[in-house]
Amino acid sequence: MVINTNIAALTSAQNLDTSTNMLNQSLARLSSGSKLVNASDDPAGVAESVSLQAQIGQTTAANNNVANALSFSQTQDGYLQQIGTALDQMASLAIEAQDGTKSTSELADYSSEFTALAGFITDAATKTFNGVSLFGASTGLVVTTDGFGATFTMATVDLGATAYTTAMTASIATTTLAAAALTEVSAAIAQLATDRANIGANEERLNYSTQELGVLSTNLSAANSQISDVDVATESTNYAKYQILVQSGTSMLAQANQNPQSVLKLLQ
Repeated sequence: MVINTNIAALTSAQNLDTSTNMLNQSLARLSSGSKLVNASDDPAGVAESVSLQAQIGQTTAANNNVANALSFSQTQDGYLQQIGTALDQMASLAIEAQDGTKSTSELADYSSEFTALAGFITDAATKTFNGVSLFGASTGLVVTTDGFGATFTMATVDLGATAYTTAMTASIATTTLAAAALTEVSAAIAQLATDRANIGANEERLNYSTQELGVLSTNLSAANSQISDVDVATESTNYAKYQILVQSGTSMLAQANQNPQSVLKLLQ
């Protein structure tokens, strides 16, 4: 029996220290909801989780881009719907102006309305969405559709196209001019139909991208959860176990520290 080195107390202290560290780790996991409180908990898991979190962030950003592009396209279509209504009315006016029974003053009234509607369409060509032209003739809007930089170039709508500008400068001041104007407005309506079809195709493509990104984001989040989120039921069981070990370890360390006192009996 020795008194300088209490092996039992050293062993008990080491075990108690280990149990205390495990208890603290369990407490940290339960309080944070994460299994990866420290990088040392699971180095490989941390690396994978960081990569997944980056992909989730990139996917969310791409989804925002697609949502903005969809709003842009829907705004375009909203304007074109109104322009279509205006063109329909202009076509009706052009037909009515060809009525030989109309007086000069009546033709002037029809012409005034025709010109006002043409002005509305001309003005719509200058509209913007967050500073970006809605109806420019330049290259279509480029949209980033995923977290890896893939892009989709939207079809353009140009209200400065010949079919539109020719109809906007037409006149129905006379029956002859009205007949020519009807042909020009009909061409503008045909162009409008094509443009709205292109916008519909843009929106359909963007909707598919939105759905794809939503599924991807959900699956990435699920994968990351498997790696980083704590299983509360399992960790609660561990926490209870480590509590008991710490309590029993503390008790045993106190007992081990009392053992050398028995040496005193040999000295009596």
